[in-house]
Amino acid sequence: MLLLLLLLLLLWGIKGVEGQNPQEGFTLNVERKVVVQEGLCVLVPCNFSYLKKRLTDWTDSDPVHGFWYREGTDRRKDSIVATNNPIRKAVKETRNRFFLLGEPWRNDCSLNIREIRKKDAGLYFFRLERGKTKYNYMWDKMTLVVTALTNTPQILLPETLEAGHPSNLTCSVPWDCGWTAPPIFSWTGTSVSFLSTNTTGSSVLTITPQPQDHGTNLTCQVTLPGTDVSTRMTIRLNVSYAPKNLTVTIYQGADSVSTILKNGSSLPISEGQSLRLICSTDSYPPANLSWSWDNLTLCPSKLSKPGLLELFPVHLKHGGVYTCQAQHALGSQHISLSLSPQSSATLSEMMMGTFVGSGVTALLFLSVCILLLAVRSYRRKPARPAVVAPHPDALKVSVSQNPLVESQADDSSEPLPSILEAAPSSTEEEIHYATLSFHEMKPMNLWGQQDTTTEYSEIKFPQRTAWP
Repeated sequence: MLLLLLLLLLLWGIKGVEGQNPQEGFTLNVERKVVVQEGLCVLVPCNFSYLKKRLTDWTDSDPVHGFWYREGTDRRKDSIVATNNPIRKAVKETRNRFFLLGEPWRNDCSLNIREIRKKDAGLYFFRLERGKTKYNYMWDKMTLVVTALTNTPQILLPETLEAGHPSNLTCSVPWDCGWTAPPIFSWTGTSVSFLSTNTTGSSVLTITPQPQDHGTNLTCQVTLPGTDVSTRMTIRLNVSYAPKNLTVTIYQGADSVSTILKNGSSLPISEGQSLRLICSTDSYPPANLSWSWDNLTLCPSKLSKPGLLELFPVHLKHGGVYTCQAQHALGSQHISLSLSPQSSATLSEMMMGTFVGSGVTALLFLSVCILLLAVRSYRRKPARPAVVAPHPDALKVSVSQNPLVESQADDSSEPLPSILEAAPSSTEEEIHYATLSFHEMKPMNLWGQQDTTTEYSEIKFPQRTAWP
């Protein structure tokens, strides 16, 4: 019976030494619950105390060894996650990831965990060994909770990027845990061409943005070492660029149909007509728009819409040149258009003149056609020779006065003079008219005798041109 009691006391003492029950003088201070994101690291502060109950428990020369175990593991198979004992090794799954960062001889049992994985979640406890003293702090366990990675990298960049000028952007992970290998950085963008340079915990990107890159997304992705876990950060690029594509859209009256005008355009305005001019441009930050009329600055129709200009008949009475100016820190543009007011009478006269001109042109064309047809028809008809009949009175006078002239006139066998005959064939189309006039003249003395009476005759040939 006494032997059995001594055995029970011995077993109770062994359990106390093994830490199954809390012992006086053996304490451990550690966080009961530690939450960490997958792929990251955590430092768990820890300190402990122990007593030397017997002089033979340990000496000052005995080293102090500490061990971190995961509950449920078999300590007899050296399934340790972290220790400072060079003889006993940690299991492969936690080697080079779990570290007993504290110095047990200073009562420091702090634990450092890197590249945490989901399967690392569980219960952990600390064990002390020095000389003959071996104690498990089973009453002060630490629970490790592993959650999904939510941390994102940080991107540092200028507030505004300028088109055509190179700029540096830096992507970093401020929660760097000093991994065994540096994280992997990668950049992706819609239209940005870039070159990146990686360091231990950051990546520097050099880009030369263009106007079309404004408003596009740029993403920095970080893949953590030792895991397949990655995280990313996406930003929207703000690229500053000078005005371009300056246009003026015009609405006439209440008409909803618009017309886009170019620089230097001229537009006639009817009497009583009103206009709405909308000036717009593409730039960032937005350019300052203003309107002017013949070098006079105009007030916008609406302060919230400086590009809108409403013109009523009273404004358009004199017309003029209207100019929209787009001013920007990186440059400026302008567009001008000329408005020419015209009255209804002027427009009617212009239309009537157009109609009259068209009618005259058509009439002239028709006349020429008729004339050409007439000429062609006339040329096809044969020309008749012109015959001139002698004037009866003239012949009568000649017969009564001069037998010689009578005999010549009565001689029908003699041909008429050649100038009275029909024109040659080359001039068949010409008609000649002749008039014979005989005046009283004295007969000639063909035999040398002088006659006191003489008659003269005159022949006239007026030439008239026939129809062609």
